Amino acid sequence: MVTGKAPHKVIEEDPGAEVRLEMAQRAAADDVGVEASDLEVGREEVSYTYRTLELLAEEDPDGERFFLLGADMAAGLAGWKEPGRVVTLARLGVVPRPGVGLGAVRSALELLGAADRAEIIDMPLCGASSTTVRQRAREG
Repeated sequence: MVTGKAPHKVIEEDPGAEVRLEMAQRAAADDVGVEASDLEVGREEVSYTYRTLELLAEEDPDGERFFLLGADMAAGLAGWKEPGRVVTLARLGVVPRPGVGLGAVRSALELLGAADRAEIIDMPLCGASSTTVRQRAREG
């Protein structure tokens, strides 16, 4: 899912949603079962996760939705707009991130009553971030 208008930050040197969508489409082109969605890019309003999940649920009311996010984001989920809707509309897959203890994630999920709606994805830590990717692209 390519973010349209992020509510929480302005990204310096952002090439724009259309360029990010094209990059995501190219990255997904050769992978069966993977596609880049323009759902958020085509909307005028700020892209909140709960609203995107609502729109996906409207498209496929009987489908099961999974939302993958980093442990850093999951630990702060209670501070998001409509976090209860997020955990109601999708099961969470939480990816460990360097410097973020899983205890903080579990506490945040328990606070939302969503401990049973999330799973920690067992995988090696990945230190890459969108900031790192942008920096490396600038450096060639």
